[in-house]
Amino acid sequence: MSQQLSTGNSAMNHIPIASYARTSQDTPQRDARGVRHQHRINERTAREHDCVVVATYTDNARNATKDDRERPGFDHLLADLHRGHAFASGPLRGVVAVADDRLYRRPEDFIRFMAALTSAPDRVYLDRDGLRDPYTKSGLLQGMECLQGAVAEGEVRSRRVRDWYWSRAMDGLPHSGPRPFGWQEDRQTLHPEEAELVRKAIEDRIGGTSVGQVVREWDALGVTGTRGGRPSTQAVTQIITSPRVCGFRANRGELLIDPDTESPLVGTWRAIVTPEQWREVCATFSAGSLYMHRGPLSPRLTERKAGPKYLASGFVRCGGQRADGSECGQLMGGTRSSRSRTSPYNYVCIVGRGCGRCAISGPLVEAAVEGLLFPGDGQGLVRLPEPMRLRWQRGEMGFEEKRKVIASVFAHLTIRPGTKGRQDWDYSRVVPVWKWADRIKAETVV
Repeated sequence: MSQQLSTGNSAMNHIPIASYARTSQDTPQRDARGVRHQHRINERTAREHDCVVVATYTDNARNATKDDRERPGFDHLLADLHRGHAFASGPLRGVVAVADDRLYRRPEDFIRFMAALTSAPDRVYLDRDGLRDPYTKSGLLQGMECLQGAVAEGEVRSRRVRDWYWSRAMDGLPHSGPRPFGWQEDRQTLHPEEAELVRKAIEDRIGGTSVGQVVREWDALGVTGTRGGRPSTQAVTQIITSPRVCGFRANRGELLIDPDTESPLVGTWRAIVTPEQWREVCATFSAGSLYMHRGPLSPRLTERKAGPKYLASGFVRCGGQRADGSECGQLMGGTRSSRSRTSPYNYVCIVGRGCGRCAISGPLVEAAVEGLLFPGDGQGLVRLPEPMRLRWQRGEMGFEEKRKVIASVFAHLTIRPGTKGRQDWDYSRVVPVWKWADRIKAETVV
């Protein structure tokens, strides 16, 4: 989260800087106490060094060690540093944080931060040890030393967590996350209704039934996942191919083997089907779909990392109406199309998960997104750095970097249903839901 602060005339005689705060986990009360504590320290540090905090940027419960974790507050801080101006608070000439590892714990983020901070002259970096000159060799070396310490600490912590999970799995204990579908809260006892659904789905799949048919049956019965989500083909596939269904233990995408018997280790929970049935149902899927070959920590037999194929995947939501008149709101999936050269792929609301009544050209969506991010007249609600626009439009920005830019600006994009028979591209169908609505509102008022 990011919040702008009005400073009145207090910044007239002080260096205007941004305060950044981040925690990896929130408190049990979910009260964001940790980041508030950091901002309070940053305010005090700024006063002690003739600076004033004019804008705050916050990433509460955001991990900075893993490369697949988004930090919207950090991304907006960098964008504002490149621009040299906070939307509603005026010029920025530096940053204050309680420690370097709040800002970066990976080399990539260190490089991004230093590039943004030094994109203009006379910037400062401030922590509890005082002011640091980011333009000098000594300032860079000090930052690199902090980075090395953060990387080493992160590796040790990750190794301890991996060892802890492995040890639990070797003891036959269930994982500590949300309860798996098919079992009670103790993760040991079968849930009568859910376990029967899983058993029938496995038997039906072995018999030739499609996963889509299973999804439709579960949806018609009003079945929801343990987190309340509606059934999907991916979720059902993962449930019925999990080694847990036959009692086997797995860790990080591999079955655990007893070194004495060379047989798979069995957990303490009740099994739903036999090992033979589990192997049969797994054989009906390609390797990349299996429970054992999915997830960020699991190896894949396909030797490729699964991920979104299309730029706006995960951002577009259906704006069609359900039968009861409510807005659908489901994520729209990307799918190839051979019927149009100008639209070789589309974003479609999937039947079963959503209303199934809305589809839109993929290139149309992405052209609309580019127009929203970089309007031709330069008068859009969000003003991104000019170098970012040039890299995007020249084709110098990679797929993942573009997705990070989109994620830092939009909460999602709602797709309105099209008009039957209309041939031209209707960009108004793509309705942005902006992040940082408070900042955008303040900017439009100013």
